[in-house]
Amino acid sequence: MRYTLRQLEYFIAAGEAGSIRHASEKLSISQPSISTAIAHLEQELGVQLFIRHHAQGLSLTPAGRRLVAEAKRVIQMAEGLYAAASEVTDQVRGQLTVGAMVTLAPMIMPELAHGFMSAYPATEIRQFEADHEQLMERLKRAEIDIAITYDLQIPEDISFLPLASLPPHILVSAAHPFAGREEVSLRELADEPLILLDLPLSREYFFGLFFREGLEPKMYSRSSHQEVVRTMVANGYGYTLANVRPRSDLALDGRRVVRVRLAGDHRPMVVGIATLETIRKSRLLERFEAHCTASISDLSLPGMTAPDLPD
Repeated sequence: MRYTLRQLEYFIAAGEAGSIRHASEKLSISQPSISTAIAHLEQELGVQLFIRHHAQGLSLTPAGRRLVAEAKRVIQMAEGLYAAASEVTDQVRGQLTVGAMVTLAPMIMPELAHGFMSAYPATEIRQFEADHEQLMERLKRAEIDIAITYDLQIPEDISFLPLASLPPHILVSAAHPFAGREEVSLRELADEPLILLDLPLSREYFFGLFFREGLEPKMYSRSSHQEVVRTMVANGYGYTLANVRPRSDLALDGRRVVRVRLAGDHRPMVVGIATLETIRKSRLLERFEAHCTASISDLSLPGMTAPDLPD
């Protein structure tokens, strides 16, 4: 065999990303390394894997689509050797692919993954960030082993273990009239400009807070990027609703946001871990689940201020 598992991984990443640049960003590998790996595979296998589109990325050929599926199976079988070795030797080793809700990942994953790999040096955590719907689809296709996400419309074939509750609150700029308040009601917010974190299911959750009280928010702007929303709020464009509680109160431009309690009793978002019910859990996955359970709770959330702690 004159190709490597690493070359197969680069091929798979390029096929899924649709471009060498995006695959390079995803894997944190140089673009020439990925290009070289693909060229080597095409020469070794004697088949064209991609159609190159000038300035528009790549698309898999029919042969490439078939071979990327086979390459995934080869990678899974290779990773299975680590799982088998762990079962025999009682060691925890191998690679785990962890998906995380895009709003949670920047805070939770660095501390969580580093802590696990420090405890089990023979392991590797590969991370994938996406919205909730994408995470559920990835789990179903066995493209990720576990997801750290919210309890938003969990499919029947997915098992969800709740770990921590995050009640909603509002964010305003330091100069906003509400910044000095202990709490603000939804009725007071109804006429204020809302900057919405616009992600699938999350948007329905935030709108639902208003609708259940017979109110309708006054939309000003929306973005699917959490830091864009925070920066707009910090600059005084309006307020936003949020559940995550970063330890930093600074937006990316250095301006400050202020967290204010939302008056009333509102359904929290519940952070937990999701896995495919039909999967046979390896020792590696079981240990990571235990690590998540020990690390994430109402009293302690990696990268976040706990909900019950004073601001």
